[in-house]
Parts: sequence; structure tokens; C-alpha cells
Amino acid sequence: MKEVIAIIRMNMMNKTKRALADAGVSSMYAKECLGRGKGTVELPRYLGGAEATYETMIQELGVVGRLIPKRMIHMIVPDKLVKTVVNTVIGVNKTGRSGDGKIFVIPLSESWRIRTGESGDAVLDQ
Repeated sequence: MKEVIAIIRMNMMNKTKRALADAGVSSMYAKECLGRGKGTVELPRYLGGAEATYETMIQELGVVGRLIPKRMIHMIVPDKLVKTVVNTVIGVNKTGRSGDGKIFVIPLSESWRIRTGESGDAVLDQ
């Protein structure tokens, strides 16, 4: 059993959610977060990206390291679904531009369903 954490653009959440459901992932947790990667962002140019093209905005990144709103998705899946989840998230979110996101896979040793006392993979919805 693994935890897959995906950090994606805010505007990609609905497409990602639908694609994961189609891939057989029925449960997930999501929250808003702030972050940035290697690049730095000048916030006025970032916010003006809707008026300019996204490519122009990325080329003109400034020197101020601002945090950008992102969405973090947590999924607990059986080992057999990890590759499917990772490939699905990449397939939906990959644009080839800076800021597409990150995926982390973390091993889990135990899990318990509080209501029934079940443990292990039996607690997963898959």
C-alpha cells in the first residue's frame, strides 16, 4: 500500500479528479497549498498571465521568490495501482511548461478503518 501525493495547478483539479475516477481511484483527499519549484516568480506578471500568453509569462519570470497557489492531492492506493495513478496524473497535468507539478510516492506500513476495525488493504475502496 502506498500514499501518492500529487501537487498540481489549481485549474487542473477537476480534469485530474475525473481522470483518476476513470482509472479506478475512488478515494482521495485534496487541499489548497502554496508553493514554488526551482524557478522564481514575479507575482504581478504571474497574475497578468491571463491577459498575456502563459509562455510569455514564464519567459519573463522575475527574481522574487513568491509562493503560488497549488492543489495537493493525497491518495492511498494498493501497490498494483501506483503506476496507473502516477501515469494518469502525469497524462492530465503535463504541459511541458514550468509549474506542471510534482508527484511523491510514500510506502505505508499499516492502515485501519475506524468504524469496522478492518486493517491493511481491506480499508481501501479499490
